[in-house]
Amino acid sequence: MLLRHLLAIALLPFTVTVLVPLWVARRNGTVALVGDEPVELLIQGIGLAILVVGLVLFVASLRRFATEGKGTLAPWDPPTQFVVRGPYRYVRNPMISGVILVLVAESLLLLSRPHAAWAAAVWVINLVYIPLFEEPQLERRFGEPYREYCAHVRRFLPRLRPYVNLRPAGE
Repeated sequence: MLLRHLLAIALLPFTVTVLVPLWVARRNGTVALVGDEPVELLIQGIGLAILVVGLVLFVASLRRFATEGKGTLAPWDPPTQFVVRGPYRYVRNPMISGVILVLVAESLLLLSRPHAAWAAAVWVINLVYIPLFEEPQLERRFGEPYREYCAHVRRFLPRLRPYVNLRPAGE
């Protein structure tokens, strides 16, 4: 199981958050430096805070996929159990939200517009991919509990209070 997770992480989020940003940095001559101006330092400080939030969100949701969902983040090896605990009580796609936050953080830490464009591109790709491909598969796999969940938990914007399914199982 560990090897399956490592492969999925290496092929998907590692590529999106590390390999492509390295390529973008090399292509655009972006160098990691501490800002010279107070505004730059503030932007980088905000970037660091966002990075921590994004990593915590990603790791927490990945852990839930492994322990409760009995699967990986990869579309070819998805969870077999419906996960509605942890960060999933607040937002339907905490893993993608975490990845996008990491990308936004990278753009702020590097003070890089090309990295901000990459973060925006990943967000737009997921705005299209998730409702057109991922959600219909989840609805087929998990049925009414998933539809009920979708009615109460937004795709990317988190709820302020955690979602609690008040319906008894089997109803």
